[in-house]
Amino acid sequence: MRPLRFAALGDSLTEGVGDPVADDWRGWAALLADGLAPEVEFTNLAVSGSQTRDVLERQLSAALALRPDIASVVIGVNDTLRRTFDIHAVAARLDEVYGALRDRGAALLTACLPDPGAMLGLPGALARPLARRQRAVNTVVHALSEGHGAVHLHACEGAWLTDRAMWSADRLHPGERGHRQLAVRFHARLTEAGFATGPAPSPEPDSPAPTRAAGLWWLATAGTGWVARRCTDLLPQLLTLAAAEVRHEARGTSARLDLTASHAVASALAALTGSEQRPEVS
Repeated sequence: MRPLRFAALGDSLTEGVGDPVADDWRGWAALLADGLAPEVEFTNLAVSGSQTRDVLERQLSAALALRPDIASVVIGVNDTLRRTFDIHAVAARLDEVYGALRDRGAALLTACLPDPGAMLGLPGALARPLARRQRAVNTVVHALSEGHGAVHLHACEGAWLTDRAMWSADRLHPGERGHRQLAVRFHARLTEAGFATGPAPSPEPDSPAPTRAAGLWWLATAGTGWVARRCTDLLPQLLTLAAAEVRHEARGTSARLDLTASHAVASALAALTGSEQRPEVS
């Protein structure tokens, strides 16, 4: 029998950022691959900074050429960090990617993710718009995952989010323990679905969790550039969104912002299904 083929699509989370091995990243997908079957051909197509557009236009064709038995698509956080965020476009791209992989016969693996504002500890008026965007993406991922018969991991909440030992110095990417936690949980879901036949990855890391000093060093070096790039792209709009948050809070009309976001998600999904539906917000 030929080896099982596993292709991973996505951004820095799937690329493995936060889980360094030698001079490269490893990450949850590589850890998961070892426990899928006795022989696995694993290809990691994920690229740091990718958005849903990059997965559709660059990674999908490479994945389809591999004819994978299992394909993971974990993406969306970077879309929420851009001033061009559009939940209609995100939904359409994900629907196309999911459909193409399923049509090729791949078992689809997806996940919803925590919002970056909460992970970075941003003030409320700045964090809430990002949280609302991530909830919208997660709602779309939930609905499309169900529609395309994906094996879905609900990773946007739980005790692991507040466990500092799970996260790398940048607070946005899991550390080794966090990547292992994701691999273990994905493996359990795939085992339940009958796609994983090998042993589960070990949840115990080989390296110690990052120290506070490591976090400060990251912020002073690589983190400064990361924040600068995000600020150039997102900050002006985020400040506008934060001002709207403050105005609505002062007027007692904050619920309108949530309602507007909910309607946008419903409209995005309706455009794909041809029928209006009220999404379940996650």
